[in-house]
Amino acid sequence: MLSSVHSPFDVRIYHKECRTLAEAGYEVTFIFPSEKSASSNGIRMVHVPWEKSRFLRMTKGVWAVYKSARREDAAVYHFHDPELIPVGLLLKLLGKRVIYDVHEDVPRDILVKTWIPQILRKPTAFGATFAHFLSARAFDGVIAATPAIAARFPSSTAVTVQNFPRLDRREGVVAKSYINRGPVVAYVGSITDQRGAREMVKAMSHLDGYPETRLILAGAFEDLELERELRQMAGFGRVDYRGWLTREEASNVLDESRAGLVLFHPFQNYMEAQPNKLFEYMSSGIPIVVSDFPLWRRIVGDIGCGLLVDPLNPVDIARAIDWLFSHPQEAEEMGQRGAAAVRSKYNWEQESEKLLKFYSRLTNGCSTSSQGALND
Repeated sequence: MLSSVHSPFDVRIYHKECRTLAEAGYEVTFIFPSEKSASSNGIRMVHVPWEKSRFLRMTKGVWAVYKSARREDAAVYHFHDPELIPVGLLLKLLGKRVIYDVHEDVPRDILVKTWIPQILRKPTAFGATFAHFLSARAFDGVIAATPAIAARFPSSTAVTVQNFPRLDRREGVVAKSYINRGPVVAYVGSITDQRGAREMVKAMSHLDGYPETRLILAGAFEDLELERELRQMAGFGRVDYRGWLTREEASNVLDESRAGLVLFHPFQNYMEAQPNKLFEYMSSGIPIVVSDFPLWRRIVGDIGCGLLVDPLNPVDIARAIDWLFSHPQEAEEMGQRGAAAVRSKYNWEQESEKLLKFYSRLTNGCSTSSQGALND
C-alpha cells in the first residue's frame, strides 16, 4: 500500500483495506508519510519523511515513496493518491502489478481546490482527466470508492469498493443512553469552507431555545485564516474544538452527541460523494443532518435516519438541530434506523468481499505465496 498524503492509520487504507488483506493471509506493507514509524499486528508499517509544504510533498515526498516501494520489491503495489500515478507507471515498467485506488472524483475536485489559482484549475482538471484515462489502460485495475467514480473508468478495469464502516464497534464500550445526552452535535473530519465550517458555526447562533448547545469540531483546519475567521464568529462560543482525534477518540465524540453534521456545499464532486463520516454517524446510532443532495436524499430519506437541509443556510441547519433536540424519541429512532441500515447494507464486511475477490483474480488466488511465484 502506497500513500504520500494519508496518515498511517487512515480509515480506508489501514483500518479497512490493509487489515482485510492481512486477515485474508496477504503479506501487507503500508508505506506512508510520517515523522515517526508506526507498528501494527500483521501489517508492516514503513514511513517516509513527512514534507511540510505541498510542493515538497508532491516532488520530494513522491520520490521517497517510489524509492521505498522499490526496496520492498512487492508483487502488487496499491496506491491511493493521484500524485502517485507517475510512481505507478514506473513500477509497471518494472513488470509489477499496480492498482490505483481512487477516493474522489479528482478532475471535479480540482475545480474547487482553493490552493490552485483559478486560472489553472480547468487545465489541471483536464490533465487529471488524461491521467485517469492513462491509468485505466496502464494499470492492472482501478478500485473506486463510489459508483460515480467507477463510471469514469472502463468497467473491464474498475471495481467499486465503497467506503462503508466496519461493524467491529468497540467491544465492551457502552455509550451513554441517547435520552441522557446533552444538546451536543458533532462534525468529524477535515474542517474546510466547502464542507460547511462557516455555516455550522453560524447555526450555533440561531439555537436560542437551547443556549447550552455545543458543537464538537474534530479534525484539522484547512488553513489558519479559516480558523481565525471562525474563532471571531459569535457562534464559536458554543464550539468545542477537539483537534485531530484517533479513531477511538472520534467514536467517543459520537457516543456523547445527539446528531452528526455533513453539510458539504453543492459542488458536483460533493453531490455525488458518499462521505465516510455520513455512514460512521449512522453506524454510531445518531441521526444525521445532511445537505439536501439527490443522492443523499435517496439514502437518508429512504432510511428515515436524519434531516435534509440547505447547507448554505445556517437558519435552516439550526431549525433541523432544534427539531432533533425537541423530539428526542423520534431522533433516537432515526439513529436506530441508520444503525440498522449499516448492519444490513452499508458496511465494510460486504464491500471487503469485492476487494478480496479482486485481489484473488489479480494474484491467481494466491494470498500467501512468495513474491517470486506471483511474478512468474
